[in-house]
Amino acid sequence: MAHCVTLVQLSISCDHLIDKDIGSKSDPLCVLLQDVGGGSWAELGRTERVRNCSSPEFSKTLQLEYRFETVQKLRFGIYDIDNKTPELRDDDFLGGAECSLGQIVSSQVLTLPLMLKPGKPAGRGTITDFLGKSDPFLEFFRQGDGKWHLVYRSEVIKNNLNPTWKRFSVPVQHFCGGNPSTPIQVQCSDYDSDGSHDLIGTFHTSLAQLQAV
Repeated sequence: MAHCVTLVQLSISCDHLIDKDIGSKSDPLCVLLQDVGGGSWAELGRTERVRNCSSPEFSKTLQLEYRFETVQKLRFGIYDIDNKTPELRDDDFLGGAECSLGQIVSSQVLTLPLMLKPGKPAGRGTITDFLGKSDPFLEFFRQGDGKWHLVYRSEVIKNNLNPTWKRFSVPVQHFCGGNPSTPIQVQCSDYDSDGSHDLIGTFHTSLAQLQAV
């Protein structure tokens, strides 16, 4: 069975950012990084820049995979963007914060103080993460003629990371061609109304394996 993975969206806002621009407020942007080991961090995404605002609510959500029972360390960095280059080294750092994705998932809403460096707060600046959950559904496919044939699609469970779907009944002949050893593929996807569903995970089994559970 595949590792338990689901997609989550983080909505981010900040309060009381320090102002680095003389005579006006900063133009903040948030960048999200994940610890990939060995002291290295990989960028996962960025919000849009909000002009002249010390308490921005970013409209662009940041999407990432939540891996159950795995510690995923995240780092948020807030920068004052004063140019059009993608590099952040030439932009003013307004503060950062670190936490695990598990902390956000368990608390739903997490507010952290922004730090310029360890032990040095970025004034009264804070960052708040709001968790947006997936809308998962299941699809079962049986193998036949070298192809995968859809035999059942579940209902969509809205806004839930730990879904329980309704029981369903499918004739054995339709489900596996009457052969309990026929390979079955199960896909879990995040529903999108425009049809561009995001695949969360896949595993393979058979009716015989399911009956043995």
